[in-house]
Amino acid sequence: MNIRERVKNYAAKRRAIRELSALDDHALADVGLLREEIRGAVQGR
Repeated sequence: MNIRERVKNYAAKRRAIRELSALDDHALADVGLLREEIRGAVQGR
């Protein structure tokens, strides 16, 4: 993976974390996540 792809991938993950973090706990529960699981889910863990 070249540097451009890495930067784009990093930016996409940060955006996903930010968007999921903006959801309320009920909406997160609807997609099967707890607030403390957001980062791991985005990272693929």
